[in-house]
Amino acid sequence: MIDITIQKFHTYYNRAIRRKLALILIIIPIFSFSQEKINGMIMQVNEDGKHIPVIGANVYWLNTTVGDVTDFDGKFTIPYKTDYKKLVVSYVGYKTDTLTVDNTDHIHHLLQPSSSLDEVVLTTRKQATARSYLQSQNIMNVSSDELLKAACCNLSESFETNPSIDVNFADAVSGTRQIKMLGLTSPYILITTENIPSIRGASQAYGLSFIPGSWVESIQITKGAGSVVNGYESIAGQINTELVKPRTDKSLFVNLYAGSNERLELNAHLNTKVSDKWDTGLYIHGNTHDKKHDINDDGFMDMPIYNQINIMNRWQYTNLEKGLVSFINVKYLNDGKQSGQLDFDPETDKLTTNAWGSEIDTQRFEAAAKFGYVDPEIPYRSLGVQSAFSWHEQESYFGLNIYDIVHNSVYANAMYNSIISDSRHKIKTGLSYTYDHYKELVNSTEYERTEASIGGFFEYNYDNLDKLNLTAGVRVDNHNLLGIFITPRLHMRYTPWEKSAVRASIGRGKRSANIFTENQNMFATSRQINIVNSGGDIYGLDPEIAWNYGVSFLQGFNLFGRKADVTLDFYKTNFINQVVVDYENPQAVSFYNLDGESFANSFQLELNYNVFSHFDLRLAYKYYNVKTQYQSGKLEKPLTAQNRLFANASYETPVKPNGANWKFDATYNWLSEQRFSSTAANPVAYQVSEYSPTFGTLNAQITKVFSPKFEIYLGGENITDVRQDNPIVSPDDPFGSYFDTTFVYGPIFGSMYYAGLRFKVE
Repeated sequence: MIDITIQKFHTYYNRAIRRKLALILIIIPIFSFSQEKINGMIMQVNEDGKHIPVIGANVYWLNTTVGDVTDFDGKFTIPYKTDYKKLVVSYVGYKTDTLTVDNTDHIHHLLQPSSSLDEVVLTTRKQATARSYLQSQNIMNVSSDELLKAACCNLSESFETNPSIDVNFADAVSGTRQIKMLGLTSPYILITTENIPSIRGASQAYGLSFIPGSWVESIQITKGAGSVVNGYESIAGQINTELVKPRTDKSLFVNLYAGSNERLELNAHLNTKVSDKWDTGLYIHGNTHDKKHDINDDGFMDMPIYNQINIMNRWQYTNLEKGLVSFINVKYLNDGKQSGQLDFDPETDKLTTNAWGSEIDTQRFEAAAKFGYVDPEIPYRSLGVQSAFSWHEQESYFGLNIYDIVHNSVYANAMYNSIISDSRHKIKTGLSYTYDHYKELVNSTEYERTEASIGGFFEYNYDNLDKLNLTAGVRVDNHNLLGIFITPRLHMRYTPWEKSAVRASIGRGKRSANIFTENQNMFATSRQINIVNSGGDIYGLDPEIAWNYGVSFLQGFNLFGRKADVTLDFYKTNFINQVVVDYENPQAVSFYNLDGESFANSFQLELNYNVFSHFDLRLAYKYYNVKTQYQSGKLEKPLTAQNRLFANASYETPVKPNGANWKFDATYNWLSEQRFSSTAANPVAYQVSEYSPTFGTLNAQITKVFSPKFEIYLGGENITDVRQDNPIVSPDDPFGSYFDTTFVYGPIFGSMYYAGLRFKVE
């Protein structure tokens, strides 16, 4: 009772100070809103069905930082002007509500308990892509509406309309797309599925194509070092994928896709309500491509032929009365690819010099479980437990090179959430455990190792909703190969004026470099593989360590009466140690520890503008300066364009009473020249230029929605028909000394058109 009295005293004392300061600010000329006020009360329902006040709830106007925090009676007072229409009410453990306000009448609102385990809470109106003005981290939320702007057959193809992620092909034969963020490739990005690390280790090269686009509910893209809650490996940022939920997904969903390159895909969701508390879903994905194409007449297929079967069974348990929610996933994948020369027959030519060919056969099994508990009596206290197991087996060969890998992985994470005094002071703490066992065969050499780590973390968040939001975290891990180490992370958001957010972040990341699985494109060359052993515990190499620093500015404004916002980002990654992948000798690829400087600087300017009703325009410019100290000197990172221009325009007609409308979307990308690794030691016939030419591509899609149940879409990729005519060095002699498929800077196939349909039943 004494503690409650003291808490009330502090609450009154702090609010008294704030109100006195507010009275002083009235005389300041730049005071930007009228003196009209709205009073209200935020309540919740207890076990007896009685309405009781919510202490410390956040109440603020949408897209502003004008707000208040409820007192111990659940009361708040907030400034009002006619421009303010949407009032957001949020509180830990409860659903965030957005109220429409047209006058200054007293507000009495009842919060409902939340049943979601999601870490990220959207604090703005529902948009296809949105950034929060309030979060300390620089997070972009991408909804399923944004994903539908393109065919989005798998996660690697989900970023075509996003300027923060670069997508390009890893080589000229496998058809694998790799992504970059802040100038760094995907191994430096923590990629998670519902905050469980998923694309890592053996799945690093091809794992993005193992998550079908229709399974994705939303994506959160975090620039800079992520939260310590998710581990120590994040360096450039984090990409988290939220999957559709059986409880909220359609009872039946079917998506059929066909491309002019004769690619066929099927996605089907079947969701069933088993009981009041249990829901389950069966998700099926299949794709196939069995047509050999050689547009540039070099004798090699421009894209592989392949087949994939991907099945997931997902269970959801929800018990709001007891504050319980849980998810259980079981997933199996079988993926097979064949690439190489047109006349290659694996039955007779495998691992021979009859013809050059490659096969990559992957099987993967995953099981994951998430459990969340929110105390019904004290909703700001919650407990979350995550666990996952995966088995990944890949058997592959590239010409005469063999690469096989088996990777078993276990992950567990337990996290406790609470507050200190009120919801302005939040804490997260917990323990995590990871286990990875790798067994690799590289030609005739076997590599085997086990990595295991256990760590604890603590994260504190302060958020007064007015000016400052700060998140400081630290974790300590004990790793059997990396030793005991500390990972600090700090994120801050400051609001100097209305509709603005200045962010800064700093964080340290550490990771093991899986040099073979992360660089599988090197096997599709005649290069020798050299590892400069420095006595490290992982392939004789030391772990990678880097610091990431970033600042970001977001400003919302009205332009000609329409909403707009502009974002400026600058991020710098400095490597303390890096496993350098050196292609500068055209007859070899070398791996060695960094001896000198390696950094990646990234600057991005982005404008989002609602030109007129239902028409949105997104423009962006990005600049990279990425350099590494190689044995031959400090050089630009190969195949990284310094300049990139991006434009996306989307329009949809008003929805008719029957749910019908049209949707139009177009995306243009322009990339400046990119440096090729040196080929000066090759004969002139097998040399490439120092830099690639510039190029631009255009993608577009039209969707006709006939009703909430049925829609069709038509689209085109690379409509400008840009092609890299000679992506392979020495295609006429693939078993010679100069064969190389890694000099890919742009599209190989040319234009591709597609059509599809979506059918839904509630």
